[in-house]
Amino acid sequence: MKTIKTITLLLIICMLTPVVLTAQNQAYWIHADQVKPSKQTNYEQITQDFIAACKKHDLKNSDWVTARTDDGMYLNIMPIANMADLDKNPLAPLMEKMGEKNFQAIFENFDTCYDKHGDYILYLMKDLSYMPNGLTTNTPEQNYRKWHYFHVTPANEQALYEKIKEIKALYEKKNSKEYYRIYRSGFGTMGEYYIASISAKDEQTYSKTSTENNSLLGNEGAKLFADIYVLLEKYEVKTGRMRPDLGYTAKK
Repeated sequence: MKTIKTITLLLIICMLTPVVLTAQNQAYWIHADQVKPSKQTNYEQITQDFIAACKKHDLKNSDWVTARTDDGMYLNIMPIANMADLDKNPLAPLMEKMGEKNFQAIFENFDTCYDKHGDYILYLMKDLSYMPNGLTTNTPEQNYRKWHYFHVTPANEQALYEKIKEIKALYEKKNSKEYYRIYRSGFGTMGEYYIASISAKDEQTYSKTSTENNSLLGNEGAKLFADIYVLLEKYEVKTGRMRPDLGYTAKK
């Protein structure tokens, strides 16, 4: 019986380990809309109308920022304290003030702009991110984004985690000027992955900084990245921009 209890406890610990790891980091609720090319102008206008309604009715506790990828994916990004926040409806006060009919009309208009959308959780990994001047997602005048996706199988995730830590240590040792934030996939994502998010003024600035960083890291950096690629199931890069005009911050 003692052996059975011990095995059960170990299984529980194994299942909880990823939760413990991510619970130490800021969680973000992502709502993604894959908008049709012909509907992107409409989608942005509907979003701005929705933001105007939020401001008019002074919506509280529902701040978000928005990013757009070059393939037409709009990402509405909201910080959450814990998974219990997913059970809340922060838009309920807005629906009450606007009236259900007017509120529903906005989202019916949104529905004409895409055929698929969804929600998932990402975690900002403080211990893996490299921002010497302080970890922040707010990068004024650097709205260009390059997102590097490192897809990994569960068997290789811990090894990848350790290699990303080594990359950060090398960046610190070399005093790299290429800063990045690392996110880890969470609830609602298909598969497991890490994202390195890099901010820049534009594509030219990003490319220049990246080239200089590769020279700075030299063979040591090239070897580390080669070690990382061996662990990956898939690697992909996405480009886009933050869209401050499509986000909302409540009045304090």
